[in-house]
Amino acid sequence: MFGLIISIIVIGLIAGFIARAVIPGKQDMSILMTIVLGIVGSFVGGFLGYLIFGTDNADGFFQPSGIIGSIIGAIIVLLVYGAVRGRGTTTRRRS
Repeated sequence: MFGLIISIIVIGLIAGFIARAVIPGKQDMSILMTIVLGIVGSFVGGFLGYLIFGTDNADGFFQPSGIIGSIIGAIIVLLVYGAVRGRGTTTRRRS
């Protein structure tokens, strides 16, 4: 169990770091948020893999994916996060 948790954290860190390197611009994220990005990306990649290929029915549709799926999922999550965060912020101009 402990090895599984450590591997999820390491895969999350790698996938989150690569996703942040691929997407242009500056993302204000800590190491912990990068790990969370990679872990969420892993589940998004697993879900998309299930939708596209329709395999591995025993584990269900909400499952972690491999490193490639984790990176692709993390890129998607980061793009959505950037779009939502960029749209939701407003600045006031002082005259």
